Amino acid sequence: MKKVLVTGANGQLGSELQFLSKNQTELNFTFVDIDDLDITNQKKVVDYFDENKFDFCINCAAYTAVDKAEEEYDLAYKVNVVGPENLAIASELNKTKLFHISTDFVFGGDSSLAYSENMPTSPLGVYGDTKLKGEVSISDRIEHYFIIRTAWLYSSFGNNFVKTMLKLGRDRKELGVIVDQIGTPTYARDLANAILSIMQQNSNSFGIYHFSNEGVASWYDFAKNVFLLKNVDVKVNPIPTSAYPTPAKRPSFSLLDKTKIKTTFKITIPYWQDSLINCLKLID
Repeated sequence: MKKVLVTGANGQLGSELQFLSKNQTELNFTFVDIDDLDITNQKKVVDYFDENKFDFCINCAAYTAVDKAEEEYDLAYKVNVVGPENLAIASELNKTKLFHISTDFVFGGDSSLAYSENMPTSPLGVYGDTKLKGEVSISDRIEHYFIIRTAWLYSSFGNNFVKTMLKLGRDRKELGVIVDQIGTPTYARDLANAILSIMQQNSNSFGIYHFSNEGVASWYDFAKNVFLLKNVDVKVNPIPTSAYPTPAKRPSFSLLDKTKIKTTFKITIPYWQDSLINCLKLID
């Protein structure tokens, strides 16, 4: 039986993997969070890998507070760059295949086409910059890695845009939601299933891949669908990014091209609205 380590186990993706792992009879999972294993401590990571001899590691741990990262560069760097590098070092020593989750924020948003894996990166803020440096820290250390960039992640677990909208929609009669940032909402369970599929194929097609749900949306579209599907009576007003300034600049366009992951691993990706329906059934 193959042994799988999942770091950042209490986050959205880690929680979805915990849920799905119950049906994985061929895989033996170990789930850890910072209290169990601090990935920024190289000695502890290497020792932990040496003791357990994992076949796979899925790194879901990340510093994801996009705006706060502008003030906490050192912490964001430690978690998003040093942590992945330590996992890569330990994976190399133990011949562990490493899955690492990255982000659409590595791009600047100035493309008119969906971003493919080989298009130039140009992060706009600390979060995207440290996530990109984390990718490099892995690719410089090992060859047996899968870096999966995703976008607009949500789940019935944890805190996310969907849950925030539902809370605000119940407390207010009217909301303004940004209409000029374009991407695709991604259900974390779909991403978790894709990772498990790649793992089960025991593939050696290493490299960088993009995964989000199919389709295109703005945050305004996303919010409107959440309220419509949950029958929440709230007026949603489309507003430009300029009307809602934030410490960190976001890419205005971060649509990801999924051709590579679909063709390489024969993965079928659900349409974003269909996945949203499935997720909302699990949220009260």
